[in-house]
Amino acid sequence: MSKCQPGPHAPEPDALSSIVRAVRSKDAAPVHLWNPPYCGDIGLEIRADATWFYQGSPIGRRALVELFASVLRKDEDGRTYLVTPAEKVDVRVADAPFLAVEISISGEGPAQEIKLRTNLDTWVCVNESHPIRFVQQASSGGLKPYVLVRGRLEALLVRSVYFDLVALATQADPPGFWSGGKWWPLAP
Repeated sequence: MSKCQPGPHAPEPDALSSIVRAVRSKDAAPVHLWNPPYCGDIGLEIRADATWFYQGSPIGRRALVELFASVLRKDEDGRTYLVTPAEKVDVRVADAPFLAVEISISGEGPAQEIKLRTNLDTWVCVNESHPIRFVQQASSGGLKPYVLVRGRLEALLVRSVYFDLVALATQADPPGFWSGGKWWPLAP
């Protein structure tokens, strides 16, 4: 594990302000703009049920989880990191860092909009910016649904939300649904 060195990587005051604004507004900080040094693994993980852990202990303070989630980033290397303007540390993610726990449906046909709420109260509309994808499970042959929340970070739809989505799917070949002006097939 490498150690971060103090010095030229000190965060700019504007960068710190952006973190504070992001947490207050429930938006993500502009982590895609930051390129801090890698500082190793400090024992952060997000389990399959979206519970955050630090060195094996659950993080029970929701405000702290929301802060960490606001500076979460998944890089092209497939690894997930907690990123600040000054450092980048590993976060082990068992499946997806978020869960989609609620569905809201408005409109019909091509005008229909499907909105999904994450476990951290972020709403996303299934559309070109927030596509939904289905992954076939090798063990069961069933489909696991994911929606893109931001960057490369996804939310796994919980079973009840997935069932609601399947229930509104129209019979086509393959079955699917409309959202954001696009047809989304229920297929991998």
